[in-house]
Amino acid sequence: MKRTDFYYELPEELIAQDPLADRSSSRLLVLDRKSGAVSHHIFREVTDYLREGDCLVINDTKVIPARLIGSKIGTDAKIEVLLLKRKENNVWETLVKPGKKAKIGTKISFGDGLLVGEVVDIVEEGNRLIQFAFEGIFEEILDRLGQMPLPPYITHQLQDKNRYQTVYAKHTGSAAAPTAGLHFTPELLEDIQKRGIEIARVTLHVGLGTFRPVKVDEITDHHMHSEFYQIDEEAAKKINRAKETGNRVICVGTTSCRTVESAADECGHLEAKSGWTDIFIYPGYEFKVLDGLITNFHLPESTLIMLVSALAGRENVLAAYEEAVKERYRFFSFGDAMLICQ
Repeated sequence: MKRTDFYYELPEELIAQDPLADRSSSRLLVLDRKSGAVSHHIFREVTDYLREGDCLVINDTKVIPARLIGSKIGTDAKIEVLLLKRKENNVWETLVKPGKKAKIGTKISFGDGLLVGEVVDIVEEGNRLIQFAFEGIFEEILDRLGQMPLPPYITHQLQDKNRYQTVYAKHTGSAAAPTAGLHFTPELLEDIQKRGIEIARVTLHVGLGTFRPVKVDEITDHHMHSEFYQIDEEAAKKINRAKETGNRVICVGTTSCRTVESAADECGHLEAKSGWTDIFIYPGYEFKVLDGLITNFHLPESTLIMLVSALAGRENVLAAYEEAVKERYRFFSFGDAMLICQ
């Protein structure tokens, strides 16, 4: 299966640059995963498609302000550092631009020396391991100096950091938001629970895979980066109960989907567990847990549109995207949403 099989034309002006004032007022395209039929709604009307007994799975990861702009000590050359994965002893795996200015031993100052990083190793695909030195609490310094790591297709400055967080964000550790969850408000979540729909919280810290395009022609040659996930006993019980009673498990976002599919056994049963996943879902994959998906519109030729195509069929998905373009939906992180179900 070729990367180009997942290409579609997208006018640049349809890439959403700013979040809407009301999270739940985004548009919602509902796609029947079997027939390919589509219908158009407002996101808060998602409740019309959720049934009593269903389980809605949300990813409660919290984005850190992971983008740091510093200067190379000794030259004052500007260096951008994106924190990807916490290691140990204040060492982080990072993406550095420009990489050629960040050789082993390079020291970078952030905030006039409030935070200093030293490149201690160069690892897979040129990522740098940086050891940070500071006084105080790292998270507080990061909150003061760091910026939200918005994707490169968003060129507008984000006025409110919280708009790149879900309202249920809890566990700090992501380099990007699980953007399908940005459409929910506390009121909408409360309404969903009042309708007898379970909400299960899982955690997957979104890492480099979000930023890494598929560059190989054969998609099976693409390597996914590993991301940390965690499912507690309460979430596992809720998801298992929905499956056992013949109800649906509907994941909010591809990250929630990848979490439950990674953690489940071959029969689709979940237990409380944590670990690292590099699962790559593309057409031909047999879902063990997932029955439906709430998701945003994804980049052409990305692993995310491949995952969505595994659920609803490539032809159905590309036809739905063509319809969304025609109807002038807003695309990508701050854009509109899809519900794929049956």
